[in-house]
Amino acid sequence: MEKKLLNLLTALCIVSLPFLFKGSKMRENLVIFFSKGVIATLIDAYVVGTKRLEYPVRPFSKIFKTNIIYDILFFPLLSVLWVKLSYNDNLSKILLKSLIFSVPMSIGQWYFEKNSRLFKWKRWTPFHTFGSCSFTLLTIRGLVGLLKKLDKFKNTGYNAS
Repeated sequence: MEKKLLNLLTALCIVSLPFLFKGSKMRENLVIFFSKGVIATLIDAYVVGTKRLEYPVRPFSKIFKTNIIYDILFFPLLSVLWVKLSYNDNLSKILLKSLIFSVPMSIGQWYFEKNSRLFKWKRWTPFHTFGSCSFTLLTIRGLVGLLKKLDKFKNTGYNAS
């Protein structure tokens, strides 16, 4: 069952790629995607390395101790979607919308930890998932805010000359 779930998740992610990466903000979306992949992989490697969490069923289990589908495909795509939904929002709306992603992610991970072999928690709880998910979403959203400011600065700098 677990391999079928991972294959379904992979297929859904691949199908969503063209829809999430179309439009005028391709560069930003790629920065979001790859930045979130790096952050998720680093955090996951630490969490798995310190034996807080493990992935009994994962692709390329002889090579990776983490689940690369989550780290380099699912979470980055979710971040691209989240930034698209919160792109023009103020801080309070950004924080509220982060809950829309972090809470279901925590509940979903809790459910799958109890009912599948996708996750095995050792020193991990839904609150850890909530905290790490919120942290990475807000970190990526902060990066996008910085990029927006740099683009604005760059565009006003060119117009002045």
